[in-house]
Amino acid sequence: MMTPRENLLSLWRRKGYEAVPVDFALSPAMVEKFLRHHPGHGDDYREFFSFPAREVRTTFLRQKETDWRRYYPGMEFLPETTFSIWGTAHEKTPESMHMSRMYHPMKNFTSQEEFDAYPYPEFDESQMESCRKEVEAIHARGLAASVSMECTIWESAWYMRSMEEMMIGMMTDDPMTVGHLERITVLAEKRAAAFAAAGLDFIRLGDDIGMQHTIMMSLEMYRAHLKPRLKRVIDAAKHVNPSLLITYHSCGYVTPFIEDLIDAGIDVLNPVQPECMDFKEIHDAYGDRLSFWGTLGTQTTLPFGTPEEVREVVLRNLKIAGLKGGLLCTPTHLVEPEVPWENMEAYVEACRFASENRNVISG
Repeated sequence: MMTPRENLLSLWRRKGYEAVPVDFALSPAMVEKFLRHHPGHGDDYREFFSFPAREVRTTFLRQKETDWRRYYPGMEFLPETTFSIWGTAHEKTPESMHMSRMYHPMKNFTSQEEFDAYPYPEFDESQMESCRKEVEAIHARGLAASVSMECTIWESAWYMRSMEEMMIGMMTDDPMTVGHLERITVLAEKRAAAFAAAGLDFIRLGDDIGMQHTIMMSLEMYRAHLKPRLKRVIDAAKHVNPSLLITYHSCGYVTPFIEDLIDAGIDVLNPVQPECMDFKEIHDAYGDRLSFWGTLGTQTTLPFGTPEEVREVVLRNLKIAGLKGGLLCTPTHLVEPEVPWENMEAYVEACRFASENRNVISG
């Protein structure tokens, strides 16, 4: 019998699997729903629903104490405003842990000297031993060990600089923009290699490069500035551990980028948002070279469908992938407050039903 770790990795390598795993992320309001429906179990829904993987807390990042407010002269922030390790300011919404109003510390930079003086995070190799211990503890439970390095290059860059300034800079090959991307990429390369050395099973990379009905930038711009840098990060990790899996997240319509993402070295595409992409078409075209994570719409089926419709989508998509695997069928994003809890239970029940009745997904 496979451990949850072995099962997930075999599924993503399309070598068959014994059980259909479940996985999702709940907003704070949805955690409250979980607590109401399952009292007495604490708030660790990952443990309650037996998720197959856990993330390490190690970041391999070090940041000196910085008064980030000095990069926002004249601005008055709300008391609950937080600053990321990159200096980006976030005014958060009350119920969602994901959505926030964002402010960009580098937006008004006009000189290379300002970029050179900015306190980017630094790579901290001293965290290696603690990371290895985290991985060992996760593996000892039979679970897969992962880490999030999403916002790998593009999103980190524009969060700091603003999307407008980054787009203009990439279109004009502005040296300050190129240098900014390079600083972020080099740091990501070092971190990815360190996580690979620590024994992780998969690294979650990603940058949102799609919108609801079109791509965010031209293929030419992507190939000039972002694809080569993503490939460098993946190569750095796989040079250390060739068996490491790389998952890549981008919301929205990313079909035109898929060949480039495969060429850059990704193994698993997340989330294959059904409002933008048809999973069967994507699987027919790329399922022999790529695995998937997602496909259950958090804009449509999960919040507005019936429990039966949720079950139908889950079983349909699992059947498309078949018994060889290749799909971790999950909600495509953070589960927000409008989702009825009954639909979450329907998702879990569908996965368990498919585990016990393999004929429904045998293709």
